[in-house]
Amino acid sequence: MDEALLRGLTPSVLAALVRRGADFAAAEDAVQDALAEAVRVWPTGLSPGSRPRSGGGDPIRDAKGWLITVAWRRFLDAERADAARRRREVLVGREPAPGPAPAVDDTLRLYFLCAHPSLSPSSAVALTLRAVGGLTTRQIARAYLVPEATMAQRISRAKRTVSGVLFDRPGDVATVLRVLYLIFNEGYSGDVDLAAEAIRLTRQLAARVDHPEAAGLLALMLLHHARRAARTAPDGSLVPLAEQDRGRWDTGAIAEGTGILRAALARDRLGEFQAQAAVAALHADAPTAEETDWAQIVEWYDELVRLTGSPVVRLNRAVAVGEAEGPRAGLAALAALDDSLPRHTAVAAYLHERDGDPVTAARLYAEAAAKATDLAERDHLTRRAARLNARRPR
Repeated sequence: MDEALLRGLTPSVLAALVRRGADFAAAEDAVQDALAEAVRVWPTGLSPGSRPRSGGGDPIRDAKGWLITVAWRRFLDAERADAARRRREVLVGREPAPGPAPAVDDTLRLYFLCAHPSLSPSSAVALTLRAVGGLTTRQIARAYLVPEATMAQRISRAKRTVSGVLFDRPGDVATVLRVLYLIFNEGYSGDVDLAAEAIRLTRQLAARVDHPEAAGLLALMLLHHARRAARTAPDGSLVPLAEQDRGRWDTGAIAEGTGILRAALARDRLGEFQAQAAVAALHADAPTAEETDWAQIVEWYDELVRLTGSPVVRLNRAVAVGEAEGPRAGLAALAALDDSLPRHTAVAAYLHERDGDPVTAARLYAEAAAKATDLAERDHLTRRAARLNARRPR
């Protein structure tokens, strides 16, 4: 059985059951049963254009319709067997006859359900990966480096929370985008590439909603992902943007991301993700680090500050100011920010190094390393401190 085919069908099958009246948790269980049945009776190596066959050998002309029918029957069977929930027996009379699935696309509803405001960010992320992404609980747990039992409990709680939620008004696209952005930023842990998975889901969402910020987020992900191969050295250490081998950047992803961004910006409905993507595009457009248009990057950070007011954006702006106007201008911008911000000390170290003060820079790099929670980042900052200390006269 082609796993990609099943994963692609899972969200629409689950959403169809929810639309018919099944609560989320019961619908998800029924869909998993239907998928297991598909693995049992469908032929190995089935491609999206192929026709699976039923247990009796008859061709199945509509794979999605087959899954919906089997899942709905599993749901009804479970409902009939659950004496405590007999009130749902009215649904029995609504069992659909086997046949082509309706052309209704319920996947968007599922995005909104998984990003419901009643869920915590971590629960929304896990539920999105499970329900929309079609990942198993084990895969999600490995990606987040937590025990499978812990992730199973998190997903179960999330399913209970959204069970019975009715959508009587459009969902919040911005919340869905934020969840997808969180998934992308988790990186590449475990046996699932969460960055690639986030791109896949965001591409799917952008095709379903007429929203420039969905396109902006997709462009941002593609532009950042394009630099992935150059971000680490063979020994696993981090390589700063200015030192990366730009020949290793994915020019195809850069071209696609830039094209998507231009189309989104042309609609003149600027949002946070479009502005972030514009910064990433300027980095991608520079043949060398020295040729980066830092003045324009500062302008885009000004737009981001206006849009978000985020202290983290202001911190990144201080770095850009330091590159565009000199390290002392960057330090002046940094002085206006709370020094408890994540990466504040590392930025101060970098700007002092640029300003020709290696003693202060080395001390601050060491302090930043002690605060770092990411092992690779801690190692990078420690190396920079050691390099500067080694240059000091004895």
